[in-house]
Order: sequence, then C-alpha cells, then structure tokens
Amino acid sequence: MEFDILLMITVFMIGFIGSLISGMIGIGGSIIKYPLLLYIPSMLGLTAFTAHEVSGISAVQVFFATIGGVWAYRNTGYLHGSLIGYMGVSVLIGSIIGSFGSSSFSEGIINIVYGLLAIIAAIMMFIPRKTVNAKSDQIQFNRVVASVLALIVGIGAGIVGAAGAFLLVPIMLTLLKIPMRVTIASSLAITFISSIGSTIGKISTGQVPLLPAVIMIISSLIAAPLGAKIGQKVNTSLLQWILAILITGTAIKIWTDIIFNL
Repeated sequence: MEFDILLMITVFMIGFIGSLISGMIGIGGSIIKYPLLLYIPSMLGLTAFTAHEVSGISAVQVFFATIGGVWAYRNTGYLHGSLIGYMGVSVLIGSIIGSFGSSSFSEGIINIVYGLLAIIAAIMMFIPRKTVNAKSDQIQFNRVVASVLALIVGIGAGIVGAAGAFLLVPIMLTLLKIPMRVTIASSLAITFISSIGSTIGKISTGQVPLLPAVIMIISSLIAAPLGAKIGQKVNTSLLQWILAILITGTAIKIWTDIIFNL
C-alpha cells in the first residue's frame, strides 16, 4: 500500500508541476511531464511506465490542463479566434491520425519522434525575433502556412501523446509573428482542440492506465488555472526563456537516452 501511495503522490506532483508551468507558458505540459513520467518513477524504485503508457497519460492530462488554462484567459483579450480555428482544426486532424497510428510503433520510435520534435522546437525558440505587443483583434497571419504547419505538428504530437503546443508556440512566435501573450493564450485553446484527437486515439487503442490518468487530471485542474494567472503577470521575456530552457533540456535528455540505448 505504501508503494502505491508513493507512486500516486509522485504522479500527482509531476502533474501539478507540469500543469503549473503549462498554464504559465501556454503549453499542454507534455514537454515536461513526458520525461518526468518516463524517468522519475523508475529512479525512485517505483513501477516504471512504458512509453505507450506515458504517452496515453499525457494525452488525457493535456486535455484537462488546457481547459483550466483557457478558462483563466477567457476575458483577457488574448484569445485569437481565427488563429485558434485554423490551427485547431488542422492540429486535431493530425493528432487523430498520429494517435491511432502510434499503437503500431515501438517505444524506441515514439521516443525518437518526441526527441525530433523537441530539437526542432528548441532551435526555433533561440531564433531572434522582435518583441510585439498587441491584442488578438490587431493581429494578421498567413492562414495556409498556419494550417499546414499545425497539421504536421498534430501528426507528430499524436504519436507521442502530446498536443504539440511545445512546437506550436515556437511556430507561432517565430514564423507567424504572433505576440507572446496572444501566443500563450491561443496555444492553450489550440492545444485543447488537439488533445481531443490524441485522447480519443490513446483511449481507443488501450494506451491509458486509468488511475495515473485520473490523478494527473486532478492535479491539472488545480494547477493549470493557477499557472495561467501567474503567467499573465510575468514578463514575457522570462516566459520565453523558461520555455526555451525546458524544451532544450528535454531534447538533450531524450537524445542522450536514445543514443546510449542503441
């Protein structure tokens, strides 16, 4: 029983920390929770989750974490309806394709896909960009580019059980030139839409262990709105650096393990 309680506490804390940061920087949190769920339980001598289980738990958790984040941003003027619509639909289609196909992939392939997405996101986060401050109704963007990139991200994200926000955020900042706070708020909404596809696919293919998923959902609903409130008050440059460091660290960790396991 002590073993089970310690595992539940560990999963809750991973979900809480990931969802708090998720709400702050506009991601679903899988970039943080995927490696933590994959490595922390085994490091503590607890039951280790497989890559398929981690991707399943992450998919369900992201769905609930983003609901809380979007709710916190509902009256701020930073939710861009058109951007959310175009990228949300495209990433949803991609995530459904990726999540249903993921059950046929080995754990090694899932980790490699995740590592590739993390590297691309890390590179994009360090590309210099102008600081732009504007409300959502003042922003224009290329709808075709946004839709195509969101579709591609959705496929990769569906495979690893992420909603893809850790890659969508750099794309919105760097390629679409969306201001940081609008990016954070809108990416939470886009990530919520994306997570619908990932969640359906993971549950349908039996990749979601029930109890850990429920624990992560509870922690997400508590922490994500709190993180969103904090993020609205924090300097945008600091938020950008937090995201860049998290993505880079995760990419290094994932690829280190992939290389040493070859």
